[in-house]
Amino acid sequence: MKKTTIYLLTTIIIIALVASVYAYTLYQVEPDTFEGGDLVDDLGYSLTLTSPPERIVSLAPSNTEILFALGAGDKVVGVTDVCDYPHNFAAWVEAGNMTSIGNYWQPAVEPIIALDPDLVFAATSSEETAETLRSLGYNVLIVEPKTINGVFSGIQLIGRATGNHIEAGELVSELRQRIDAVTNSASEATSIPAVYHEIWGPDIQSAGPGTFIDELIALAGGQNIFHDAISSFPIVSSETVIERNPDVIIFPHMYMGTQSWGSYEDIANRPGWNVITAIQNDNFHIIDASIISRSGPRLMDALEIIAEMIHPEIFG
Repeated sequence: MKKTTIYLLTTIIIIALVASVYAYTLYQVEPDTFEGGDLVDDLGYSLTLTSPPERIVSLAPSNTEILFALGAGDKVVGVTDVCDYPHNFAAWVEAGNMTSIGNYWQPAVEPIIALDPDLVFAATSSEETAETLRSLGYNVLIVEPKTINGVFSGIQLIGRATGNHIEAGELVSELRQRIDAVTNSASEATSIPAVYHEIWGPDIQSAGPGTFIDELIALAGGQNIFHDAISSFPIVSSETVIERNPDVIIFPHMYMGTQSWGSYEDIANRPGWNVITAIQNDNFHIIDASIISRSGPRLMDALEIIAEMIHPEIFG
């Protein structure tokens, strides 16, 4: 009788243990798995990753911004001299907390190789460097989107490559919601103002089709006066700007470290520009060049700012 009781108790304990293990296994949340796999970059290059990178070098400010936005910043060991967001990387470099690989345009491979990266994110500005690194056996992805949807794809590509695919999905969802909020409000506008954006001077360069600024102006409820240009960054005449008579003028603040257009007074005093509606109504604006030219999350900041410039009656 005593042996039978002990046997029953032992059996019950074993069954309870097995049941608890089964229940734990059944309801245990699976840890995030690396979804790198086969990746194809914006120039069609294929790369297969089986584990997340531990040492990343970024050769473009836009990619640096995306990496930090996704929470992969702690894996970044090298950036370019023009990477300046979301941190003051120049100060980090000076303090020894980051390494600068140097130029943004076709940087030398030696400083990159010295960092022993297991993944390099490049852009078309560093395409030759990327090809050299690939020939030496380094993993390289070129991320160079041309549209806002392309930016979303780039974010997801970087997310997959770094093991931050969940964060990438969440970020893209948030950015899409911000776009929807702007376009829904802009649809209530009773007019579509003509908008002129000048990129560079004195030979005036504007933004045409296939550029972020053209897309942002349209999403914000405006009409880019050079949307019909035959190139993405047309050189235009002062006379054509006067003829097309923009309601809103937007200039970049410090494009590539240089402010080529001078001051508001310089613009207002350009020959013949006094008849332009935007000048007459003092509807002249300045925007941070980095947020409208970099293919990263801050394009949505630019959209919201431009929307307020174009339709202050709605967004002001």
